[in-house]
Parts: sequence; structure tokens; C-alpha cells
Amino acid sequence: MSSMNKDAAGLPRPPEAAVRPHRVEAPHGTRIDPYYWLRDDARTDPDVLAYLEAENRWYEAYAQRYAPLRETLYQEIKGRIKQDDASVPYRSHGYLYRTRYTEGSEYPIYVRRADRAEAAETTILDVNAMATGHDYYHAHPAAYSPSQNLVVYAEDDTGRRQYRLRVRNLETGTDHAEVITGTNGQAVWADDNQTFFYVENDAESLRSCRVRRHVLGSDPATDVLVYEEVDPSYYTSVGKTGSERYIVIHVSSTVSDEERVLSAATPTGEFRVIAPRQRDFLYDADHIANRWVIRTDWEAPNFRLMQVADDALGERGAWRDLVPHTRQVFINSFALFEQYLVIDERSEGLRRLRVQPWSEGIPTGAPRYVSSDEAAYTMALGANPEQDSVVLRYQYSSLATPTSTYDLDMATGVRELRKQQPVLGGYDASHYRTERIWVTARDAVKVPVSLVYHIGTRRDGSAPLLQYGYGSYGYALDPSFSSSLVSLLDRGFVYAIAHVRGGEEMGRAWYEDGKKLRKVNSFNDFIDVTEALISLGYAARGKVFAEGGSAGGLLMGAIMNARPDLYRGILADVPFVDVVTTMLDESIPLTTNEFDEWGNPKDAAYYEYMLSYSPYDNVRAQAYPAMMVTTGLHDSQVQYFEPAKWVAKLRAHKTDAAPLVFKTNMEAGHGGRSGRFRQLEETAEQYAFIVDLAGPSVRRTR
Repeated sequence: MSSMNKDAAGLPRPPEAAVRPHRVEAPHGTRIDPYYWLRDDARTDPDVLAYLEAENRWYEAYAQRYAPLRETLYQEIKGRIKQDDASVPYRSHGYLYRTRYTEGSEYPIYVRRADRAEAAETTILDVNAMATGHDYYHAHPAAYSPSQNLVVYAEDDTGRRQYRLRVRNLETGTDHAEVITGTNGQAVWADDNQTFFYVENDAESLRSCRVRRHVLGSDPATDVLVYEEVDPSYYTSVGKTGSERYIVIHVSSTVSDEERVLSAATPTGEFRVIAPRQRDFLYDADHIANRWVIRTDWEAPNFRLMQVADDALGERGAWRDLVPHTRQVFINSFALFEQYLVIDERSEGLRRLRVQPWSEGIPTGAPRYVSSDEAAYTMALGANPEQDSVVLRYQYSSLATPTSTYDLDMATGVRELRKQQPVLGGYDASHYRTERIWVTARDAVKVPVSLVYHIGTRRDGSAPLLQYGYGSYGYALDPSFSSSLVSLLDRGFVYAIAHVRGGEEMGRAWYEDGKKLRKVNSFNDFIDVTEALISLGYAARGKVFAEGGSAGGLLMGAIMNARPDLYRGILADVPFVDVVTTMLDESIPLTTNEFDEWGNPKDAAYYEYMLSYSPYDNVRAQAYPAMMVTTGLHDSQVQYFEPAKWVAKLRAHKTDAAPLVFKTNMEAGHGGRSGRFRQLEETAEQYAFIVDLAGPSVRRTR
């Protein structure tokens, strides 16, 4: 099945996967896939597991060359983490909730105390204790009951994001007997403290599609089905309005939304539709006092805010503008307070916050923007569960400034820094420079780029560069802080985020111009940014590295097929690389929901276009950059066999001697290992791979 003989340098030879031709039938052509056999949905095939283990052994053998560097990087990265740390508490229903870590612990502890000086802190979930005996474990509180004495919590011990729901009594610390399996990890309580709603996943595709109602003490097998989404292009979620008066079922596809609401006081009642779904109509709604505020792209590509009174719910013709649409500003989200409306928006490619005084839905004063002193930064709404508050909780970060939690008095404009992420080891933000530049792409479109580097790094074309990108689903890459990244910056690396088309950094049109039959714009933007950074002296030609994960892994596969000469090395994390075969198979999780992202290859135009850029289908005999590819055996987002097949095909075709290493986490899923220190180990492994390839570097001092 594979070869592991020693080569002349004493290293084992890379594994060679067996070729077993398989016909992939499609309406517009048949392709022969030599490595299709690496797909094993049960994950028990001895040949498949043997190949993955052989690749893991090859990675470990190769990594021995820089083992001391890998350990040094891990200790550095770990050493910046304050191990006994805690979040800023947020207030809800008379309690202060927070998350804390203890010295040496891998997992969080969720705690609370009553909002009075003498109250003692009690534990809600100690995930460290719960994770005992598991190679992978994740747990989080999903919903607190209105009485605050019960919590539904979700747990996953495979990494496939198939959650079990349990109910814990917070007064006794004991769990109720019932266990609900196969959910998406969400839950929401009705007002009676006995009933909650949750989302059940499809057993095969893992699509979230059914909402059930559970009553405490009953058998989950008898839970009432209150909604089922039969259209396979839609996903289902549940939530509660900020007013806490309504349960919300939200179903969404790439181009359409539909919300159903039910009074939380009548859990056995009928849900009402806010606005019926239609193609190219997106919306989400929240409730305050006697009205609904709706964010929608209805005749507003960058979204606008509208509102409607309670008694006109269900009548889209009654919606009225609250914040009109503009071409310059993309409305990302919003938060409702009795006296203030807060808008999370994107403009000039940056994410910022706008505070608007209002009364009964009528603006009463000029809006105010939360200020920043940096050129490239990001702001985001924090936990704001109480609508009667005049204090806004928000987060601020940049590539040089650690994540900071602020409370803003919206009446006075005075802000209080509640906490800045501690970075141990003498970190000083003034030793690093952040920039925002614009690169003109080949079609004359200007692409924003966020940069950070040590002030001692010269812009003379000698520095190694790590360039990161994503560019799919309208997901925006915000320039936020990573303490791990400091290890690269201190070694003379420049770090750049290419905000390529396909994201939403520049508004909805930016997203539309990088998907479906315009997907290649994402790849061209990334390559053009790389060329520009070299020509502007930020990077040395021959020392450029690129990184992307999931759909960003598709970006990596495409750019290295197109311009393998431009990159010294590639980090591809859980990469989506077998585009055509995956999108032809509707049994694979995510496929049916994503026809409006990539196109449906059953249509000839999409089939040919996707085939033209699919990384797996375009591997050919040429020299490739060095590559480190990672995956998780239990990944439910991008199945492990996509990168496995890709690596096998690359090994058979590439003409270079550059290293190609492939590591499969045999216990994890899409997010990698669980546990904060285990995740840092993965980061150190990737950084060691590229630092070793970059060659001698200057160790920056503070």
C-alpha cells in the first residue's frame, strides 16, 4: 500500500498511496479518480488507516530535523499565555457569568456568582473534569433557564460537531437523566422553566434540519417535532430575542432567510413567519419593547435596518426604514437597547461600531462612532444581554494590540478598559507596526491588505513573509491579535492578511465578486497581493509563505497550481480541495447548502468552471512549493479524504524535492485538537515548518 524504505539521507521515503482507478460519474463528464478509495465514511478501513498513519510517521520523521525549534516555539507561545486567567463577567438576571482557566488546565471552567458583594462563585461546568478519559472533548453552556437554576449544556467527544444535550441543576450540581443526541448544540428555553427547543441534525448529511420541543423528565424519543426544513439547501438554528419574549427558528441558505417566532410564554403554540422566504432575500430580526428591528438586504445589497410594530408582524409591506442603505457601509449586525441602537458595520474594509440614540424607534440625536488610534483594527459587540442598560460591552483588537474588553457609557461617551488580554514574556505593542495598504489587482480593483511586523524589520526586500487568506462565504478576516504570531514577528517575519474578494470586508459586492462563476477573482487577488508585497519591499522573493484553512485551503491549492514559483511554502489547514467530486455528492455534509456559494456541477457551466480551478483536479507534473497539510479524521466540514487524496496525487506528480508533509489528527475534527495547549502545539508545528524553510533569521529583541 505504501513505501516507507529509507532514502539516501536516512529519512523514510514518503508514503506512496496505491492507485485504484474509480469512475466519478457526472451529467457532463466522467472523471477517473485514482485515490477515491481513501474515502471511508466509517473510518475503519485498515488500508485507509494504515495510509494515514504512514503519513503521520513520515511527518514526524521529517520534523525531527527541527525538533528543538518546534519545542522552542511551543514554549515561547505557551509562555505568553496567562494560565490562570478569566474573562470579564457579564451581568444577566442578577448573576455575573464568566469563564476562567486554572494553572495548567486545558479547558475552561464556566462559573457565576450572584451580583452582590458577599456572594460566592459557583461552578457551572468544569470542562477539565468532564474531559477526563477523552482524546477530544468540547462542552459549553447552551441555554440558561429563565429562573437561572437550570442549564442545557452541549458536549462533543469526537470533533464532528454532533452534540449531546444534557440538563444540569445549578442548585444541586446534578444532571437530569435525559440525554439528547445528534444535535447542533443549540437550545432555548420557554418561560415555564420546563420546556426547551433544540435543533436535531440529519443522521447522514449532518445538516441541522429539525426543531423539537422537550419537556424536562420526559423521554427524548417522544419529543414533539415543531418544525422540519425539507429543503436541503437550508440550515436551521434556534434562538431567543433580546427582549426574551420570543423563541426564534431561523432557517438560512446562502441567498435566503426565513424566521418563525413564538411567544416564549406559550411553548405549545404555533410559530408565525416574519417574512416568507424568497430567493435573494436575506434578513434577521430582533425584538425590543413593542417592535421588531430587521436587518435585511431587501433592495439594499449592503443591508439596511427596518422596523415593524408587533401588531404588523408578518406584513413585509409594513416594514419602515430605520437606517437606510448606503453603498459605502455594510451593516454586519446590531444590538438593541432601550435608549440606544448600536450598529456593527464595515466601511473602508474595517469593522467599527456606531451608537445611535433613539426613543421608541425614532432617532433622537447624531450617531457617534467608537474611536480608534490605529490604522488597521477591528471592533465587535460583546455580551450585552440586558436591553435596559446604558453601557455597551465591546471588544477591540488589532494585529499589534491584544484583545481588549471595554465598557462604553453610551450617555457620556466615557469608555472603561475592563481587561486587555494579558501577554506574558515582556510583550510591548509599541515594538510592532501595523499598516493598511491597498493593492491594485490585475483587473484594476483595489484590494485591502493588513500588515504587521517588528519595528526592527527593514522594508528592503529581505524579510520572510507569511500571507494569510480566506475569501469565501462572505466571511471577513478582521485584523485581530494573536500572541502566537509574535514568535514569527520576532524572527523577522512580516505577516499580511490579504482581504481578497469572496469575503465581505468591502461590502456585499465584494463577496459576490468572489464566488460561483467569479471565484477565480479570490485566487488572482491573493497572487497579486503577493507580487505587490514583494515589489514594495515587504518580502523577499523566495521567502514567501502562504496559509489558509478550510475554504482558505482551496485558495492555497489554487494559488500553488497557478503560481508555484511564487511561494516557498504553503500551510493548508483542513483544506477543501476536491471541489467537483464533493459538490456532486449530496450525502456529504455542507454540499446541498453550498450550491449558491460554488455552483451546482450538475449544470454544465458550473461543472466546467469548477473543474478549471479545483486543486485536486489540476495537480500536474511541475515543481511545487514545500507544503504542510493538516486534517482531522472526524472532520464533518471538510472530510479527511479530500486532503488525503490531494496529498497522494501531489506525491505522484510533483517534480521537485521540496518537502510535502501531511498530518492527520486521528481524534479531532474540523477545529483541530481540543484543549488550549494542544492547539498551541499545532501552531508551533506549523511555524517550525516555515521558519526552518526560511533559513537563518534575525531574532528581534525588545
